[in-house]
Amino acid sequence: MPPASIPLPLFAMALLYGGMTCIAGVLGSKQIALGPLAVEAGILPFLLLVAISSAVTRVYGRAAGSQLVRFGFIPLATAIALTWVVIQLPTDAGMYEPAKEAFPIVLGQSARLMVAGIIAYGVSMTLNVVLFARLAARTGRFGLVAGAVAAVVSQVVDTLIFITVAFYGVRPIGALIAGQALAKVVLSLALVPLLIGLFVTLARRFDTAR
Repeated sequence: MPPASIPLPLFAMALLYGGMTCIAGVLGSKQIALGPLAVEAGILPFLLLVAISSAVTRVYGRAAGSQLVRFGFIPLATAIALTWVVIQLPTDAGMYEPAKEAFPIVLGQSARLMVAGIIAYGVSMTLNVVLFARLAARTGRFGLVAGAVAAVVSQVVDTLIFITVAFYGVRPIGALIAGQALAKVVLSLALVPLLIGLFVTLARRFDTAR
């Protein structure tokens, strides 16, 4: 159980949030096809990050949402550091042969990609909390529009920052940005408002202090 000063729903959402910051980079190694859309699989846990931070902002305030985003840097940076250490360590000779080559390919991101991911996370998630708080405050209640608009804007910004920092000067980025942004906008509109509604409902139901 969490300390008495921390509501159980907030504690649970913070745990899930931290886990999603770690797994997003791992899943991002795979490109998935969703009908005509092609997008890296890391968008799925990232959309959960957007929804959780928005739900925390809605139920516990903008300060709590912003603090959640800042604390998210801790598991993110720790996961990157540990992954780098593990890749540098000697490989057991008895390890499954295909896995020997696949492991560093899947998890061994370049320093430039890691920096791009950290910057994009910080800017886009902070922007999401700020936009959601302002839009929700204007309506005076939770609305699908607040979650959708904040998610779309933050995801487009995330794409612009990540692809520019990671690939500028290495490959053409115009088409890559357009394709990724379109996929993220569609998924944000389809999933994020529903996820926010779910997390908000659960938080209010299980927060006995409210």
